[in-house]
Amino acid sequence: MLIKSTTRHIRIFTGIVQGNELVPSDNMLTLDVDPDNEFNWTEEALQQVYRQFDQLVESYNGEELTDYNLRRIGSDLEHFIRSLLFKGQISYNLDSRVLNYSMGLPQVEKAES
Repeated sequence: MLIKSTTRHIRIFTGIVQGNELVPSDNMLTLDVDPDNEFNWTEEALQQVYRQFDQLVESYNGEELTDYNLRRIGSDLEHFIRSLLFKGQISYNLDSRVLNYSMGLPQVEKAES
């Protein structure tokens, strides 16, 4: 059975992508980061999200795979992405189809006078 967690910037599925299809799996998770391209990502920032995901999944090792546990992982990753934005490691994609600043207003540096 397919279990999923969907937040604004994180989607987690109990399955694996084969071709263009998501095939349910009891022992594999698929992570989709920022599916709406709301942020500009560096490879390092994206790898940090993947490492955080791996750590969160490992912390649930031995527990039953439930939608509640997946939602907790997704929520924790949302907070992690917010911290990356606040640290300046990622930024809003101003060419995104929707600019809603879901993680807070962008920081704008004052010009020197």
